[in-house]
Amino acid sequence: MTPIAGPMTGRTVLVTGATGGIGKATALGLAAMGARVAITGRDLDRTEAAAAEIRQAGDGHVKAFVADLTSQSQIRTMAVEVQQKLPDLDVLVNNVGGYWNTRHVTADGLERTFALNHLAPFLLTNLLLDRLMRSASARVVTVSSNAHAMGRMDFDDLQGERSYSGARAYNQSKLANLLFTYELAKKLQGTSVTVNALHPGVVRTAFGAEDPASVQRFLVPFVRPFMKSSTQGAATSIHLASAPDLQQVTGRYFADSTEKKTAERSYDQETAARLWSVSADLVGLSRAS
Repeated sequence: MTPIAGPMTGRTVLVTGATGGIGKATALGLAAMGARVAITGRDLDRTEAAAAEIRQAGDGHVKAFVADLTSQSQIRTMAVEVQQKLPDLDVLVNNVGGYWNTRHVTADGLERTFALNHLAPFLLTNLLLDRLMRSASARVVTVSSNAHAMGRMDFDDLQGERSYSGARAYNQSKLANLLFTYELAKKLQGTSVTVNALHPGVVRTAFGAEDPASVQRFLVPFVRPFMKSSTQGAATSIHLASAPDLQQVTGRYFADSTEKKTAERSYDQETAARLWSVSADLVGLSRAS
């Protein structure tokens, strides 16, 4: 296929959790803008099917990486594979995430919501930072949520071992996304890498369907007609990944492609530093990473 001439031509983008929903819509949108797209998924058949669909939207060159991002060993293996197969990496979209109403434990012995929503992007971003920093202008985009405003970092029970609530675990993980974003932006000040986060809106996807809360089962059929489509939900991710006027913008949060303030506790530098330290220990990274 002939390369597409567009605003993302020549840029390589990796989108996690892109076999459906917002992630696939983000990859489709960026491919249509000329980006060289790579995606991740945990199921081989679904990942290959999504890659085939994205190839039709772009220049035909889409790389697919298969890994369960709740597993740190699989993240590490995939990061090596990404560096082998992607000579350049200009944008990392940390899209993967989930919601579980009941407590699940990963292969690493960690609570699944915290592991997938926060530790996965924390570890993957750190592992790919050197590759991102080779780019003249790289971007890290992390999908958070307005739910962060209801979140609290409970360092005495981060894994929900004493008391678990699906909503509380989710809200905490989305606050963690912001604390990570702001801390990483601070660490990378003066480099070629910008770091921003976003709220995609309330979107019609299969999000949380694996283990939904009872209120979710009851309400979703009624509110579904008023929810955003995946394409609409992906718009802010695409904007942060591609907008020329955001090239120097870092450490910010966006909703509907517009910069917004976040909850006061998301700016707490002491909490952010503590979360970084705890997260580095949990994933086996040097705290100075």
